[in-house]
Formats: sequence, structure tokens, C-alpha cells
Amino acid sequence: MTTPVRDTRTRDGREELLTLIAAGAAQLTTAWAILHTGQHTLLDRLAQIQGGRTVGATQQIRTALVAFNADVGEFDRRARAFAERWAAQDLPIAYRDGAVRALERAAADRTLFGWTANHQAAITGLTAPFWADLIRRITEAVRRAQAFARAAQDAARSAAGVQAEQLLAGHPLDTVIYSNQTRHPIRSWAGAALSWQGVVTANHGAINAARDELGTEWMQVVDGPECGWVNHPDTDHADGTLRSLDECSTYPSAHHGCIRQFIPRPDLTGRTDIADGDSA
Repeated sequence: MTTPVRDTRTRDGREELLTLIAAGAAQLTTAWAILHTGQHTLLDRLAQIQGGRTVGATQQIRTALVAFNADVGEFDRRARAFAERWAAQDLPIAYRDGAVRALERAAADRTLFGWTANHQAAITGLTAPFWADLIRRITEAVRRAQAFARAAQDAARSAAGVQAEQLLAGHPLDTVIYSNQTRHPIRSWAGAALSWQGVVTANHGAINAARDELGTEWMQVVDGPECGWVNHPDTDHADGTLRSLDECSTYPSAHHGCIRQFIPRPDLTGRTDIADGDSA
């Protein structure tokens, strides 16, 4: 007789994770808005300056640039503060909640979870690269803002003057630019990036609790009906299958926006007739 597990398709607990992600994305978007607003303000100020090479115009340009650089500094401060809080507070909450939900779904006592040395090491290993990725994006945004400021200053001092549309097109501070040069609006990038980090962290909490607190060898996968195991188009569909802990650790999520979740199956521990991908 197998141990009963809770309905894997209920949304209990997931709302908290989605709320955490949405709040974080909103904060990042708000921080980036400082850059975008400052960019437009600088262009408006420079467009009003006549004769960029005169003494008075030079001072006006300098004053406008000082104000923009202050906006860049404020963005940097707010965005870095968010990244620190996200890694130090929010992701550990996602990890803990993922672990607790997994215990509950396996009909186990949620109080079995505690911040053991193994769990502390796991969350540290997870948050470090996620924090570094956010900081890299923030640093890149500052660099791009500084490049825009130099271009705007040169334009203001030139005979042609400030060509706002051209500067905005060449220096879109309301986007993140990927390595393949594709541009993504800040809101969509922030939502996708934090969703990935939050889901991966929560699922590792579930995996580690299944192993450490329950001695589980197999997990039951909950996912979108068309989602593949390795990536979305993978023909090895994930939903409703059994996967080993090693497989789950390797593929805690298939893609940005993935809704994958895991349920421990301690009732299957010791079984030798199960393979990864078998139906639950």
C-alpha cells in the first residue's frame, strides 16, 4: 500500500512564491525606471541648451550631467540593495517554503524541516551565482548609462545638437541586452529572471528535504502538460512522471516561466523496478 500524497495540482503554497517573484520584479522595474526617466530628463535639458560651445552652455551641460549621474547612482544603490535582500532574505524564504510544501505533500510533519548545515550550505550555493547574475546586470546598466551620458554630452556640444531619438535608440536604458544582442524590456526580463531563480530555489528546497528529512529516492513531477523534462520542446514530457533525486537536481526547471514542482514519494524508496520517466 502506498503512502497517500496530496493532490499535486493544487495551488496551495505556490501563491506565496508567485507573490514573492512579482514583488521582486516590481522593485527591480522601479529601480530601472530611475535610469529611464533620468535619460529623458537629461535629453530634454540638453535640447534646450543653445550653442553648446559657449561658456554658459558648457556649465548648463555640466549641471545636467551631474543630475543624471545622481540618478545613475540612485539606481545603482536601489538595485544593489534589492539584489542583496533578494539573495539574503527572499530566496531563503522560497527554499524553506519549497521544503515545507514538499513535506506536507508527502503527508509528513512540516516541522521536520530545519536550517541544518546541509540546508544552509545548499542555499548558500544557490544564492551566490543568482546574486552575481543580478549584480552583473546592474553593473552593465550603469556602464551603459555612462556611455549614454558621454554620447549625449558630445551631441550637445556638436553643431548638429542633440538628436534624442537617435540617442534613445542607441542607448535603450529601459532594456537588458543579452549576449546575442537581443533587447528585452526590463519588466519582462526581471519577471523571467526572478521566476527562474525563485522556482529553482524552491524546488531545490523540496529535493533536499525529500532526501534529508524523508530519505526519499524518487519524486513525482508536476508540470505543464506539454513541458519537456530537459527543456520545453523536449519530447520526454515531465508531468506525472517519477524522477530520481539526481535527475531532479539536474533539471529543477526546464525554462523561464516553468511551473515545475516536485512531490516526494518515500513510499517508493528501495524499489528497483522504477526508471526515470516512468509514470507515477
